[in-house]
Amino acid sequence: MSTQTVEKNGVAAGKLVTDKGSTTIADVVVQKVAGLAAREIRGVHALGGGATRALSALRDRIPGATASAGQGVSVEVGEKQAAVDLELVVEYGVPIADLAKSVRTNVITAIEQITGLEVVEVNINVNDVHIPSDTEGEEPETARVQ
Repeated sequence: MSTQTVEKNGVAAGKLVTDKGSTTIADVVVQKVAGLAAREIRGVHALGGGATRALSALRDRIPGATASAGQGVSVEVGEKQAAVDLELVVEYGVPIADLAKSVRTNVITAIEQITGLEVVEVNINVNDVHIPSDTEGEEPETARVQ
């Protein structure tokens, strides 16, 4: 077995398999890296579909429970390559095509730099638009009748 030295985005492709052994990256690792990288982009409100976000809201109410960094992300990971599918909720007013391009670039860069895997595709499904309400962040009104 020989080590490949082909460079892609500054990362030596094939460095996971060498003469001295191989490194396996679990799907959940790539899933978390992709989720965190997608959330870094301004205009991404949340990841996941309606049911996923509802379960996350329930999890937030349980003391000690933590939200999953991989929520709304599914991946396929091979020995040298990975493919990613993302479900996004975007902020209203953000150009979706530009947002998708930024998310895709950031996810590819993060996965390739952190794991050494080549990302062959990042599919993005925008399934909702978040519209901030006028009352977000304000204290709830007191009841008129007591």
